Amino acid sequence: MTKKVKKIAVITSGGDSPGMNAAIRSVVRACAYYRAECVGVYRGYQGMIESDFVTLTARSVNNIINKGGTILRSARSKDFRTKEGRKKAYENLKEQNVDGLIVIGGDGSFTGGVVFNKEYGFPIIGIPGTIDNDIFGTSHTLGYDTALNTAVEAIDKIRDTASSHNRLFFVEVMGRDAGFIALNAGVGAGAEEILIPEEDLGLERMLESLQKSRRSGKSSSIVVVAEGDRSGKNVYELAQYVEDNMPEYEVRVSVLGHMQRGGSPSCFDRVLASRLGVKAVELMLDGTTNVMVGLKDNKVAATNLEKAIKGQSSINSELLRVSDIMTT
Repeated sequence: MTKKVKKIAVITSGGDSPGMNAAIRSVVRACAYYRAECVGVYRGYQGMIESDFVTLTARSVNNIINKGGTILRSARSKDFRTKEGRKKAYENLKEQNVDGLIVIGGDGSFTGGVVFNKEYGFPIIGIPGTIDNDIFGTSHTLGYDTALNTAVEAIDKIRDTASSHNRLFFVEVMGRDAGFIALNAGVGAGAEEILIPEEDLGLERMLESLQKSRRSGKSSSIVVVAEGDRSGKNVYELAQYVEDNMPEYEVRVSVLGHMQRGGSPSCFDRVLASRLGVKAVELMLDGTTNVMVGLKDNKVAATNLEKAIKGQSSINSELLRVSDIMTT
């Protein structure tokens, strides 16, 4: 018979993303609603090893739904990758009388949770928090919508400068292994070319597209590049390649970097975090473990945690087609 869950711990792990605080708030208030205790763990798995716990109540999470980052802070833990580290984390959780753990993070954080569950049978529920949107089992991860809006706003401003000076701008956005931000931001901002990890479009095609734009009368252009683009060149090498082959263009590079991970979360991310946090607590209290809560067809649904890690989130082929048409 499954042990009744009376006390739940929540951590944020890996890279921060807008909406994590909203998810923490949702978990804490759902616990309060269902009369379960809730503790926060500072610095993710490392905090579990070092027993860095704090009691969280409904009032202790006031006024955080609008804040970026994470009040529990985040860290990558080398110690948790060892059996000794995980054993210490388990002992600390049991000492605190914690019955289950909710992990807000990405695939690396979920991988740690799966290993911990297998070794100790400790209940784990995952909430996907990463701006890359590369977790299987959900159409949106926490922070993705906010990061996307941040990128589009920045590209819009860069276009003003590009138009004023007849320049070509390469704008690099985050997405080492996934091109969701680049593709959607590129289409949304009207980029002339979009380079993503999922598609190797080739440098010659990029040149042809830019030359076509030039012939059609465009005096400035924007190329959006995911940091994991498969061309084999980084954004500065791409810029140099164009300069070498199209000297008529004055080329500039803008790397948006970590500004995409910061800032106040969008309304969408706040609502999503609230929905996922409540569902995570409800599943935990019902005795469910080793699943991730996500959004499918605008409904909150659970996906096996290992499947969420190993599954492949595919890029939207229709949006790729739209992108090709829009660059005409």
